[in-house]
Order: sequence, then C-alpha cells, then structure tokens
Amino acid sequence: MALGDAILACLTERPMTGYELAKTFDASIGFYWKANHQQIYRELTRLRDRGHIEGCEVVQTGKPNKLVYTLTPEGRAALRHWGARPSVPPSIKDDLLVRLYALDSVDIDPLRADLMARLEHHRDRCLRYERILNKRFPEGTASLADTGKLLALRLGVRHERTVVEWCEEALNTLPAGAGGGADIKPIEGSRRERKA
Repeated sequence: MALGDAILACLTERPMTGYELAKTFDASIGFYWKANHQQIYRELTRLRDRGHIEGCEVVQTGKPNKLVYTLTPEGRAALRHWGARPSVPPSIKDDLLVRLYALDSVDIDPLRADLMARLEHHRDRCLRYERILNKRFPEGTASLADTGKLLALRLGVRHERTVVEWCEEALNTLPAGAGGGADIKPIEGSRRERKA
C-alpha cells in the first residue's frame, strides 16, 4: 500500500483539508499506516497532479484561505483498482525481538525497562482503541459503510491486548537485577501450544 491509497481511503468519508487529513491520520488510519504531516502534504500534490483529487480553495476571513480536497472519479477508480489487488502481509521489524533473540549476550535490566515502556505504550493504545470503539460503535454494530472501520478497530483492540499479555509474560519470565546470561524462568507453553 502506498500513502496515496491511504489518503484516497480517508477522502471517502468526506472532503478534507490537508490539516484535517493529517488529524484523521493521527486519530484513525494512522494506527495502521504511519505518515507525518509533511508526507501527507507532498502526497496530496502528487494525487492532484495525477487527477485523483481536486482542491477547492475556500476563502476565509481573518485566516489564510484553505484548500479542501475531494476525490475525483479517476481517484475513486484508482481506489477501487487498489482495493481489488491482494494485500501483502506486513513484515515485522522490531529491535526488541532481535535483542531477545540474543538474550544471553545483553543486559536484562535495560531490556526489562524497554519491556515495561512497551507494556505501557500498548496498554495506552488498547484503551484508546476501546474508547474510539465505544464512542463510535456503542451498540457494536455498524452500517455497511462503517463495517470496515469497526472490524479494523476490533483487530486493533485484540492486537494490543495480545501484546500487553506478551509483555507481561516476558517481564514475569526475565528476572530483575540480572545481567546477561542469568538463569531465566522456563516458559510454560500455552494450552494451544501444548495440544499441538
């Protein structure tokens, strides 16, 4: 997926300014596709040059004028074309997991501190997803247009809960106050792993 596809997907909700798109990324689609504000503004120019969006200048009093972007028919066709292609499973690039791979050669205390920070990060994200889910879908149902958003939020909550549980397991397994090569508690397999 390219950033342009994510922007086109955002513009299916409503016409938006570059600032509104950046805020939307910060509060929703950005959970799954990261982009900073400068990247979004550069991509808006490319999309406009390709004819996938158009900008309408809105005159404001006491403020600079703003450009409100909307999808063009070509942009909707490009989004449909992108949506018909098979997705690519994401790859993991996580330096914490690489450090765990070399556990007998690293100091445990900094690793535990990193795990605790990671635990808090994922707890916070889980709470954030749950708040959005409860605010936007209080009944747990959605219109056809919003079903994808509901499913994505549910996956986000499940993912964050799983990472929280894994961080807790890792912290319980790694002894505090131990250097590299310390005795590590054995990890009991989950019920699912034991059955396999």
